[in-house]
Amino acid sequence: MACAAARSPADQDRFLCIYPAYLNNKKTNAEGRRIPVSKAVENPTATEIQDVCSVVGLNVLLEKNKMSSREWNRDVQYRGRVRVQLKQGDGSLCLVQFPSRTSVMLYAAERIPNLKTRTQKTGGADQSLQPGEGSKQEKGKKK
Repeated sequence: MACAAARSPADQDRFLCIYPAYLNNKKTNAEGRRIPVSKAVENPTATEIQDVCSVVGLNVLLEKNKMSSREWNRDVQYRGRVRVQLKQGDGSLCLVQFPSRTSVMLYAAERIPNLKTRTQKTGGADQSLQPGEGSKQEKGKKK
């Protein structure tokens, strides 16, 4: 059973925030990562976090122009924040499998590599690497 949508901005302020840096295996704890490296994902985006959380039935909001205070890189790919509703107005959980912020972050990190955008990118990258590797070997032979 999914939570009802938040009715007012004050309700939305109670949503917890998840920044992509929290799930990024390229970041250290000091740089903002909040889950173990072994479970983290390479360069997740706020849109990907939103996608996996909304599929499971969580009430989510994407704020594209927000950034983590520890993020020094101002590129567009590092921007964004996802607001997730864990509890209803009466304090009861929206979904029992997500009792905490950490449980949502671990779930998102587990599901992001399975997204179609991630699996299609790896297939295209493998094809583009093969011609590039051949040209590197030829350069080595000429020397």
